[in-house]
Amino acid sequence: MLRTFKEVLEKAKGYGPQKMSVAAAQAEEVLRAVELARVEGLTDSILVGDKKEIRRVANKIGINLSPYEIIDQPDKTETAKGAVELIRNNQASILMKGMMGTAKILKAILDKERGLRTDKLLSHIYTLEVKNYGRLLTITDGAMNISPDLAQKAQIIQNAIDFAHLLLAVEQPKVAVLGALELVTPDMPATLDAACLAKMSERGQIVGGIVDGPLAFDNAISKESALLKGINSPVSGEVDIVLVPHIEAGNIMAKALVCLANAVPGGLVWGAKAPVVLTSRADSVESKLYSIALAVLASGMVKSK
Repeated sequence: MLRTFKEVLEKAKGYGPQKMSVAAAQAEEVLRAVELARVEGLTDSILVGDKKEIRRVANKIGINLSPYEIIDQPDKTETAKGAVELIRNNQASILMKGMMGTAKILKAILDKERGLRTDKLLSHIYTLEVKNYGRLLTITDGAMNISPDLAQKAQIIQNAIDFAHLLLAVEQPKVAVLGALELVTPDMPATLDAACLAKMSERGQIVGGIVDGPLAFDNAISKESALLKGINSPVSGEVDIVLVPHIEAGNIMAKALVCLANAVPGGLVWGAKAPVVLTSRADSVESKLYSIALAVLASGMVKSK
């Protein structure tokens, strides 16, 4: 099991360099992360965006652009389409969102004719290294699926289990389905979904992991907290993945851990034809680098199968 992003980075180096398409590369943090990924042997990148601005930013921060191919496309909608097209044409195997809104890149990815759809539901996986937790914690879905129904939640869990198993070498990921409390309560639909998802896992409708819920966050993360409430859960205290009930909960939880607990995040979209590095524009260079490392692992390990 990989427990830190440094371990992820070291493992990813064995699968590089992978070709990466960067949509709207004209930002300091994006270029710094892309350059670090190149230096670490993770990626060779194609920079798509406003060429003049890319060169201006690179000159400002002292990055030599000679190792990079640059595709000039100032319009961000066309930038997103162009970056996705590089994946479709097998000119790149990883897509990275640069300095553009999430909605623009997702629109290009989800385009029925020219996008990166598969038969799977696409979902966002936000993995964090939280001090003193002892393992990487994955939160899903706080960036893509707004208010998933039961069937979609099952697919989101399956995506996260597959991710943890393949990339983080977690033999049997433990999943906590979160709610406001640990009891099944008809007035709280999230608790009903959680109970159904746990039973679906028992019956083999979700495979490869252990799913339990509903659980409040404290009961999920702390075995002691669960036992104090009389909860004997197979996942408490050893949770690898938490499924949130809706996008707001996941987004708030992840950003609270980053801003208040100094957690280090990495983010990917899972289920597309290629791994998609999708982080917040405000995320650090370090976060972007670790997200790239996860994508390199995903691309490299799939190719090696």
